[in-house]
Amino acid sequence: MATLSLAFPEPLADKYRPATVEEFCGLEKPKKVMNRFIAAPYASEWLFEGPSGTGKTSMALAICKAVDGELHHIPSQSCDLATVKQVCDTCHYYPRMMESGKPGKFHVVLVDEADRMTDPAQLAFLSKLDATAKPPNTIFVFTCNSVERLEARFLSRCRRLQFSNYGMAAGIKSLLEKIWDAETDNPTERPNFERMAKESNNNVRDSLMSLEVAIMGA
Repeated sequence: MATLSLAFPEPLADKYRPATVEEFCGLEKPKKVMNRFIAAPYASEWLFEGPSGTGKTSMALAICKAVDGELHHIPSQSCDLATVKQVCDTCHYYPRMMESGKPGKFHVVLVDEADRMTDPAQLAFLSKLDATAKPPNTIFVFTCNSVERLEARFLSRCRRLQFSNYGMAAGIKSLLEKIWDAETDNPTERPNFERMAKESNNNVRDSLMSLEVAIMGA
């Protein structure tokens, strides 16, 4: 029987969330683009497109940390006109001090599932992303699974980056093996990590939840 060596104070998907760009499975092009960006960051607007569980939100959080950013995280259900105005008004002030004691350099506005934002919110962003109205020193990152509900005018204001689960199977398998070894003290009763990744359609988050269940049931 596999014995847990560590408790689960938080879900594995949170506990093992990548902290740096290099830690992500697959995503070779997004990693290359974002590494170049964080080497010389600037106020800009990004749209991360792709299937659920490919690391879009986690990548945005890693970027925020890398550029010494103050995070403003807007979940889809909260992205309405009032929230857009409040966050953008805040971004006109200097970013907060970092936990390290260093001054913040950027505001990072992360809008999850941007394709589900209200129509008034999308119109508000159209105005706020205009060159004459943009908050200074602010990086906007929008995530979405599909762009069908986003206006062409909105899309034209963003640098679009595709996130794909293609080629992620080997990286997910290695990640699951690493976590199994870290979370248990029995190396023999190992699940089929390759099958676990395949059954999740290379969705990292789903794979980690399946592994969490496997560890607790072993």
